[in-house]
Amino acid sequence: MAEQRQRDRKRPDRNAGKEPDKSGLVEKVVFINRCAKVVKGGRRFSFSALIITGDKQGKVGLGFGKANEVSEAIRKASDSAKKQLKKFAIHENTIPHEAFGEFDGARVILRPASRGTGIVAGGGVRAVVEAAGVRDILAKSLGSNNPSNVVKATLQALGTLRLREEIFKTRGIALKAPAAATVPV
Repeated sequence: MAEQRQRDRKRPDRNAGKEPDKSGLVEKVVFINRCAKVVKGGRRFSFSALIITGDKQGKVGLGFGKANEVSEAIRKASDSAKKQLKKFAIHENTIPHEAFGEFDGARVILRPASRGTGIVAGGGVRAVVEAAGVRDILAKSLGSNNPSNVVKATLQALGTLRLREEIFKTRGIALKAPAAATVPV
């Protein structure tokens, strides 16, 4: 009986209904906007959709689509996001170092987190880092809360990330292999 109550209290899975398609990409709808145009006969509605697509292994793309139907706007945005996939540096389940991104009025700070922390981020930032495959991260969104600008600032922050190996290579430093532990016999 207690186990049943424990299961009922669990939070619903955030990834429910967001299963990868045939290409292994995960799509997340960040924002859908409804716009009304007043005409002689009443109001005409149109929709725009902001979509994040990722392979959960460091590739993420942003798509934006507009149409008179929600489903058509989402389809257009999805197609656009698949064309714009970019690879970002991810170290194990987190990011290699702290990053700062800025786009228009939105500013985003991303910090690496220890294993088991989870994703401490909201809205657009959460969608981007989940699609990228990051499982442990601390994020803070500052300034504007416009979903489009927050997502673009997050992508810009991820773009500044570089792995340790890349930095050593550009500086011409040889990367040392970890010393093997010696066990006395």
